[in-house]
Amino acid sequence: MTNQLKSLKKMTTVVADTGDFEAIKVFNPQDATTNPSLILKAIQIEKYQPLLKQATAWAKDVHPDNVVEAAADKLAVLIGGKLLEQVPGLVSTEVDAHLSFDTTKTVAKARQLLALYKEQGVDPNRILIKIAATWEGIQAARILQQEGVNCNVTLLFSFAQAKACAEADVFLISPFVGRILDWYKKNQPDNDFQGANDPGVKSVTQIYNYFKQHDYKTIVMGASFRSSEEIRQLAGCDRLTISPALLEELANTQGELQQVLQPEQAAAEADVAIDEQQFRWLMNQDAMASEKLAEGIRQFAVDQKTLEATIKANL
Repeated sequence: MTNQLKSLKKMTTVVADTGDFEAIKVFNPQDATTNPSLILKAIQIEKYQPLLKQATAWAKDVHPDNVVEAAADKLAVLIGGKLLEQVPGLVSTEVDAHLSFDTTKTVAKARQLLALYKEQGVDPNRILIKIAATWEGIQAARILQQEGVNCNVTLLFSFAQAKACAEADVFLISPFVGRILDWYKKNQPDNDFQGANDPGVKSVTQIYNYFKQHDYKTIVMGASFRSSEEIRQLAGCDRLTISPALLEELANTQGELQQVLQPEQAAAEADVAIDEQQFRWLMNQDAMASEKLAEGIRQFAVDQKTLEATIKANL
């Protein structure tokens, strides 16, 4: 009998949500994704300290007037390069959350990160630039996609964000299943959110079905899971990015998974374009999406600052 991780891989591309190379080796995912929080966790581990030292030494030599920021970028690229040695597919590297409301600077930072990867001998086609799903971030992704740079738009909590990404021809979106559930559990504690009633599962299901119905090419990658049950409810989604703990749980659970999401079962729904005014209004009307997007950007910004402080302490 097969285990649930192997079963899932038959219908969904599995992505490791970690900066830990050892975890990648164990579970053999197709792709890997990181963020400032995961990179910060990685460099707390002694075996990854050489990468931090390498990044700071490089920054002092090449960018003596801007050592900390340059070292942070270099560290993200070094970790990304190591992850690429472990996976056959793609690795996502995130733009500094402080740039989430600046299209021009987000594009510039993305180009800098890709230049660092090229210097490292990495094929840029194996990199996804990860950008927060603000209006400004989505427009940055639109520009980058037009330049042939594939993007992973993250911190996505609403259909409005997803639709704007699809219209921008974004390569991939990461709707945050567990964080949506967190909000509803806090604000509607008496409701039943088990199984298919999970609001994060419902959100990803709606987005997936809509994209398939209207032949949008944007890949839907569910993220931020709180339980293996959420993963099982989204079996068949294009991709799912999963933490090592949940990958292990699935690997240790015997049985076949049912394919829940299937393109041919997507229900018909009218396709309506979304402009900036409508995007901002819909986000304003969605307390969950607005609050979780703001919270996510704040947390990634805090972790970026902590990462930079750690780099500064190692100079």
